[in-house]
Amino acid sequence: MNSSVLTLPERSNIDSGSWFSKLSAPLRSDILSRATVRRIGDGALLSCRGEPAEDWIGVAKGAVRVSTVSLAGKQVTLTYVEPGTWFGDIALFDGMPRTHDASAHGETTLLSVRKPDFKALLQQHSELYEALLRLNCRRLRLMFDAVEDLNTRPLAARLAKQILLLARAYGIPQGEEVRIGLQLAQEDLAQLLGASRQRVNQELKGFEREGAVRVEPTRLVVLSKDKLLAIASR
Repeated sequence: MNSSVLTLPERSNIDSGSWFSKLSAPLRSDILSRATVRRIGDGALLSCRGEPAEDWIGVAKGAVRVSTVSLAGKQVTLTYVEPGTWFGDIALFDGMPRTHDASAHGETTLLSVRKPDFKALLQQHSELYEALLRLNCRRLRLMFDAVEDLNTRPLAARLAKQILLLARAYGIPQGEEVRIGLQLAQEDLAQLLGASRQRVNQELKGFEREGAVRVEPTRLVVLSKDKLLAIASR
């Protein structure tokens, strides 16, 4: 892959990713040399639950919505994969089908490493095994944290924490404010938190009264990170 195929901001997102940036220079170079750039539009489907895994993916721009279908047949969002993050390796390791649906959220740019190239990278770079083990340990820790929060923290604290995470991943500083660039409806936030849209709406109104956030159509603006931190700690 010629690095000029990615725009400078896209390449910066990949290079500065917290996991990717810690790899050795030869491994990073080899991954990029085997990657294909894919630009896809909002809502485009990457993979479906139950399909065989064919590639390993890094997000260079936008977001990937990971979702599942409830027993009632409703599509439910589980998480958004942010720029600089790589995913899809688990199914390539164990040979099992994809566990969830994945689609683009907004205009999205991806780096795709096909399964044979992923296997070749593992054979040629023993470092990659340990790096992916660390990556999956981090995923497990985040999952355990999410389960603990769901069972021990009130919705207001979980919502404040989620907004802070979104601001860190997608925040656009505007003076003293931080606008979250990811377009999310309140229903999307509710799904991430396992709550109803009505309850999330009530909590957001409370955050507005406290001067922590401003709610705009499909956008959130963080007015005070300190106030959100205080709410998240309650």
